[in-house]
Amino acid sequence: MAGKSHKTQSFETALTELEQVVADMESGKLTLEASLAAYQRGAELLQFCRGRLDDAQQQVRVLEDGALKPYAVTEEAGRTQ
Repeated sequence: MAGKSHKTQSFETALTELEQVVADMESGKLTLEASLAAYQRGAELLQFCRGRLDDAQQQVRVLEDGALKPYAVTEEAGRTQ
């Protein structure tokens, strides 16, 4: 898990990885170190997914308001720590 790239990815890819991280942690077969790394990666993925969902929700608000202006994704949502 710690060796995986943290580059920008799609929401669906991040969600799939997050689901795998949770399954790995729930299996009870990870070492303490691997559990800590999995928890950290899961927190990063969760933050990324929440940011993408917030952006999508904002875009829906713009569309619902009838504004036909381009939507700019916030820089914060695309960034992982």
